[in-house]
Amino acid sequence: MIHVALLLTFLFWDGSPIGHSRYQRPIQVSAAGQNYVPVDETIWAHARGDLGDVRLFSADTEIPYSIAVERGSLEEERKQLPVLQQSTVAGKTQFLIDMSGLVEYDHVELKLATRNFVAHARVEGQDDPHSPLWASLGDTILYDLSRENLGSNSMLRLPRATYKFLRVTIDGPVAPRDVESAVSETAQQQSAVWRDVSSSPQQQRYGKDTIFTFAVAKTVPVERVTFAVDPSSPNFRRDVEIKNKKDEWLGSGEISRIHMMRAGRKIDSESQSVSFFRIGQTTIKVIIHNGDDRPLRLSSARLQQLERRVYFDASAPGQLTLYYGDEKLSSPVYDYAKLFQQDKAAVLADLRPEAANAGYTERSDERPWSERHPIVLWIAIIAAVLGLTAIALRSVRTATA
Repeated sequence: MIHVALLLTFLFWDGSPIGHSRYQRPIQVSAAGQNYVPVDETIWAHARGDLGDVRLFSADTEIPYSIAVERGSLEEERKQLPVLQQSTVAGKTQFLIDMSGLVEYDHVELKLATRNFVAHARVEGQDDPHSPLWASLGDTILYDLSRENLGSNSMLRLPRATYKFLRVTIDGPVAPRDVESAVSETAQQQSAVWRDVSSSPQQQRYGKDTIFTFAVAKTVPVERVTFAVDPSSPNFRRDVEIKNKKDEWLGSGEISRIHMMRAGRKIDSESQSVSFFRIGQTTIKVIIHNGDDRPLRLSSARLQQLERRVYFDASAPGQLTLYYGDEKLSSPVYDYAKLFQQDKAAVLADLRPEAANAGYTERSDERPWSERHPIVLWIAIIAAVLGLTAIALRSVRTATA
């Protein structure tokens, strides 16, 4: 018992970084090496908005950590590709793309000079450009709908391939001289991780607008709003505006759905999210401007944030403790965070339920004496004023006598 008491005294003395943390959570580590735990709604509710009061301990040893935002990553190598032998074959535009500079690829982006068109492109692959036999790699719809303000596509998407040459045949209003260049890139993509912010919105109609009002904890960052539009809804394109409870602008964007035929070709495109970033707002209003169209049929609207993760290295399986809930604790500075490299094999540790910190102590009042005892200060000021007034009156009487 004496040893336990000494340990608690060491951990929670007034200078300890966790002595004034209100909350703690056990973390069960199952494997040595790089581990992580996600920052969940419970931590956001009780930690500082910048997470600078988070501390990680193994018994009496502080464990350095790094907080990473799971934005996703894309490692790519972009390369300009030679376009060869632009010509017309059987009334169609045909050309070769020299892919020999890439080991592997799965798409090629064309730069086309023409506008306002829809065309069909067939892609074939071969190592010998003079061979009569070419492997079919698929078809793509190329389009530019600038006149209708509906975007464009000039990307040839392929199964992962290693052919040294591609042969592209375009059936549509794209002349050989319109094919200006081609670019490809090899990429390894890791998707972003999104978490729903715990808030059920109130939905209402105001004039022609659809409004969703969310209540959010002040410390919680919000980075996008995502809608689920009924699949039976027709093509649409609606402006979205985001405001706070004082109707101050926080962000804007648009959501859309385009499924249509143009020149006998089908175009498919959807966007049902609007990105923005705000923290410190307790009320967020999301306004869909319907114009003169009927309101969209929406099954849900959700605020979301990119997941934050606390990464750390564990020397062996065991239990650690996460502490947080100290507004005045300065943010830590670790070499581990400065030199942090995320391991793709990092292990998800088990974050257990929150509990009150058994060793919590109130911080001593660090305000100046005058702020801690304002009444005494005012009494002293009033007494000084009265004393000066008495001296002034005595002086006047003496002068008069």
